[in-house]
Amino acid sequence: MFHVEHLLPICDTVRRRDASRRIETTLGKIIAVANQKGGVGKTTTAINLAASLAANDLRILLIDSDPQGNATTGLGIAKNTGKPTLYDVLTNDVPATEAVVHTELDGLDLLPADKNLVAANLELVDTENREFRLKERIAPLRDQYHFLLVDCPPALDLLTLNAFVAADSLLVPIQCEFFALEGVSQLLDTVDRVRQSFGNPLPIEGVLLTMFDDRTNLTRQVADDLREFFADEVFQTVIPRSIRLAEAPSHGKPILTYDVRSRGAESYIQLAKEILAHEQAQRQAQ
Repeated sequence: MFHVEHLLPICDTVRRRDASRRIETTLGKIIAVANQKGGVGKTTTAINLAASLAANDLRILLIDSDPQGNATTGLGIAKNTGKPTLYDVLTNDVPATEAVVHTELDGLDLLPADKNLVAANLELVDTENREFRLKERIAPLRDQYHFLLVDCPPALDLLTLNAFVAADSLLVPIQCEFFALEGVSQLLDTVDRVRQSFGNPLPIEGVLLTMFDDRTNLTRQVADDLREFFADEVFQTVIPRSIRLAEAPSHGKPILTYDVRSRGAESYIQLAKEILAHEQAQRQAQ
């Protein structure tokens, strides 16, 4: 088990226990990490945000809802081991608690996925209240974790819809490229339908600019366009284009345990701090 103390003294801000105390009574917030466009850093964000939140002495569950299972392998968890996965939880009435596995990072657990999950889209079609299946099945886990992050598939399918219905907020990673806004309107339309049809307000937790390279005019222009379009919903933190960040999943590690000194690690630590600060501001406003 990789403990938070192993990250010191490099990132002492990660251990600020005042942050964990502030949200100690806030348990079970579900954040869906989604963008139907592939290759935007969605799974990278889910893995590394989960790890960075866990490094703040919080209990975090990452739910891999993508049949590709990249979040599962990205945390060093083997697939096709015969152990229960999210597919079994959704379709075979296996309790979610039986499918959760521990990762090497203290405080970070995973509800894994494998290729069988792709069949859930078909098998749940005729199921009553099919859109609520994930919400119902993970309900017993909510009081065990501060945050539950759902890594959605790169598609607006039934798995993504289940994640949206279950979630308390939505985090949208967007790559700073020419077609950055392409498809976002479709995603937002789906969010509106969830709000209207399923009684879930589903606020935007934030829009995250990924693969950011401020040396190029295109990146700066796209970033400006996204900030104009989404206004204050865009996180101040941006995720840089980083070789070390891209390498980490192949080693089955989040960037915090693969290379804590990297720019990618620093960025996700900052993103976690920004989310915790926003959480604190919301609580004070209530």
